[in-house]
Amino acid sequence: MPKKITILKIGKPAKRDLNLELQWLGSSLGLFNIRDKDKSCFRIFLELLKSAKQRAALSSDEIALRLELTRGTIIHHINKLMDSGLVIQEKQKYMLRVEKLSHLIEELHRDLENACRDIKDVAKDVDDWLGL
Repeated sequence: MPKKITILKIGKPAKRDLNLELQWLGSSLGLFNIRDKDKSCFRIFLELLKSAKQRAALSSDEIALRLELTRGTIIHHINKLMDSGLVIQEKQKYMLRVEKLSHLIEELHRDLENACRDIKDVAKDVDDWLGL
């Protein structure tokens, strides 16, 4: 399944603050945008991060109940998180791909390296075919 990974170069927060750093991380990954006025995606991401600490997967209904959001809102944002490769689904429940945030970023880094390698290989093939 293809993953949509977006990386935005945004200045790191000036001061150390857990909430600011989590928001910066999600924004840098293109997950949280200004159209998400109530920060639903951020809140869902945090809920999944908390559940990762306990190695627990959550259903969309559980997340909706905890965050007082509609199931439709949860599914919309969960799909975005799954498309990015951050979240996986197992037996109708959702969880972060790995339990530690640092490991999650390492996995995304490997995904990006693999994607760039494939793109570079194809670009070289095209250059060869065109005699460049």
